[in-house]
Amino acid sequence: MRTGDLLRRLDSRLLPPLARAMSRLAQGRLRMRVLTAVALISSSAVLLTAVWAADRGQPGGDPTVGEVVRVGVGDGQSIPRYVASSREELAQLVATPPSTADTYALVTLTQYLAPEQLAPVLGEVRVAQVFGRVPLPDAQTQIVHIPAVRIPGDVIDGMAQVATRKEAEAAEYRKLSGTMSGDGERERQMRQVYDSGAAVAAAEATAYRAGCHCVYAAVIRATPSAMEKVSARSEVRAVDPAPEVSRLDRAVFLPPLPEQEDVVRPPVDTALPSPDPSAPPTLAVQPAPTGSPAPPSPAVTSEAPASPAPTTPAPTETSPPASVPPPTEPAGTPTASQ
Repeated sequence: MRTGDLLRRLDSRLLPPLARAMSRLAQGRLRMRVLTAVALISSSAVLLTAVWAADRGQPGGDPTVGEVVRVGVGDGQSIPRYVASSREELAQLVATPPSTADTYALVTLTQYLAPEQLAPVLGEVRVAQVFGRVPLPDAQTQIVHIPAVRIPGDVIDGMAQVATRKEAEAAEYRKLSGTMSGDGERERQMRQVYDSGAAVAAAEATAYRAGCHCVYAAVIRATPSAMEKVSARSEVRAVDPAPEVSRLDRAVFLPPLPEQEDVVRPPVDTALPSPDPSAPPTLAVQPAPTGSPAPPSPAVTSEAPASPAPTTPAPTETSPPASVPPPTEPAGTPTASQ
């Protein structure tokens, strides 16, 4: 019963008898005493009812809402230190009984692998998703999250979806470049940005369509002993156990790129124009295309390699590389994805 219903029922039971009693009372001092007593009784009843209803509370919601777990290494952090701490944590997890329960872990690779190369590395564990990026020289390409349960089938299908989206992005960038007909500094810079975006998106589409060597990390779920076997393989840089992760849509995964050896930093991008100190602030923010379709299910999200890899869950919140803003995603810090 809700609090309002309870108070209305209390009024319907208390007030009529009190009214009848008041009609029989005499005038004067006795009536004032009765009125005071009635007011105190009514106030106490309302207060006790409110306290009782508050103590009962409402049905509990999801206690994990608002809690986000970060797994991996962030921008500017030491990669060797991260690898060493991951190995130490895995060793402790293996040595601590019971060590038979499955848990999530972030697997980072020493090199970019093609979908067909993943089975020998991850074939003995359950895979939840993989992280991919086309390693173009001197270009910031997007990091994509591909949900993958079947290896390599789901990865190949996910790459095909990304390729379709990239082809649409390239066409949109070329269209926007064609609208920049002026010869001013702003128009030249905008054309350079759009032309660069079209070239990079087209190259990414071609690579993903061919099943490129682009996968550099994965989220797995396995026992500590199985993780230890995976960590011993030559293609694996580190296995970072994450027993604190219970839901993937409440986690942000940040694996370092294979070419990064000391600290995490954005890849060099030589395609963009150098910023002009005298240019208005609006030139620093390039508009993104808006006409490209979103990728179909399963969801494939993307973000900037500057801070590799988490999901906007799915529903995952994600950001593009500075050089090639995707049609529907603003630049910023990457977020968790499903």
